[in-house]
Amino acid sequence: MDEPTAAALAYGFHKIKDYSRPQNVFVFDLGGGTFDVSLVNICGGHFEVKATAGDTHLGGEDFDNRVLNYFVDEFQRKCKKDIKDNSRALKRLRSACERAKRALTANTETYVQVDCLYQGIDFSSELTRDRFDELNEDLFTKCIELTGQCLRDANVNKSDVDIIVLVGGSSRIPRVQKLLEEYFGDKKLHRNINQDEAVAYGAAIQAAKLSGSGCDTINKIVLTDVTPLSLGFGLVGDVMSVVVPRNTPIPTKQVAEFTTVKDGQTSVLFLVYEGERLKASSNHLLGEFEIFGISPAPRRVPKIDVWFEIDEDGILNVSGTERDSGKMSKIKINKDESWLRKDEIAKMIKKLENYKVEEEKYKKRVDAWTKLDDYVYEMSKTLRNQELVSLIPQSVRKKIEDEICKASSWLDIDEVPAVKVSKSKLLELKQICEPIVAKKNK
Repeated sequence: MDEPTAAALAYGFHKIKDYSRPQNVFVFDLGGGTFDVSLVNICGGHFEVKATAGDTHLGGEDFDNRVLNYFVDEFQRKCKKDIKDNSRALKRLRSACERAKRALTANTETYVQVDCLYQGIDFSSELTRDRFDELNEDLFTKCIELTGQCLRDANVNKSDVDIIVLVGGSSRIPRVQKLLEEYFGDKKLHRNINQDEAVAYGAAIQAAKLSGSGCDTINKIVLTDVTPLSLGFGLVGDVMSVVVPRNTPIPTKQVAEFTTVKDGQTSVLFLVYEGERLKASSNHLLGEFEIFGISPAPRRVPKIDVWFEIDEDGILNVSGTERDSGKMSKIKINKDESWLRKDEIAKMIKKLENYKVEEEKYKKRVDAWTKLDDYVYEMSKTLRNQELVSLIPQSVRKKIEDEICKASSWLDIDEVPAVKVSKSKLLELKQICEPIVAKKNK
């Protein structure tokens, strides 16, 4: 269970009777080392996670580092001493910076003071709340950006959020609260749960439910989580085919239709991935399975149903069944066994925007390659039409057959070629195949 989900459980547990109608609860969890947000819909004892977002490298320690670096530079400027490589001095100054950060939640100014910081030199300097905010403004803004991302993933407008719950020590920072109020249109921020203990309290409630040792109220709680990343398998051309989209409520069971890519193909290998990249191999491989004994047939004729099923415990079962023969294979992927860790998931989502242009280029490459592949396949079928083929000279027919054979071999490559290469090949083939196409169209 994610930290903000546990916090939502802690917040809503004693208010279950008050939630006779659905309420959208947004949990903002800014702790010492990580930042997490969740949108949870609560109705009665049903807690449904709509979406989650966050950054595993954003929190109170990062704010401390900004202040620390500011005063390290000031000490060097005033005292002509560099303490960047002195771990003892840095540790003592960091502690003073953290105390100052806490003091600024209630005061507009404070002092960072360390006796004998370095080589017998005492250090004392004022830190105002405005200066602290200025040093960390980009990090605070990032928190709001991730808040927006979570709401977009949940398909919920910020005006439809009913309750905003603050969790984690760093959520006490006045500037953070001010930015949240501005973002949500001055909606009230709920601070009436212990911001340091809420996560542990919610986790204890869930543990009591799972163990069956809770009271009736706990045992009646239904918690629905979501998939943190999309799940699917790799198609020909190394394209990710998503079966279970990111933020799908679990438990869930989804099906997709698959087929063969070559004539006479009797087996199909399925590579199961989690991730958001269009290029399948750029995602995280969870496992693989293969179906054997498929009846030989032209490509795209056999139909294979691929099922993705995730149970309440987060265990993924993937199975594939060929409809005509009934041949099937499956794989079971236990939670935390092969999945990405929470910090790895956050990194993957964080980098998505960086890959946007690259993804668009790759899609164009795949589209061009697919058009060429389809054309080669159609021409191969046409060449099997003896009545049609007999209408063109043998030398022309031989050249077409040779070029189609070369193109088929060329398409059997691991890397999808550049757009211009595929387009050039297609244009060249069309010119060569023009005689037979003309006869076919008559």
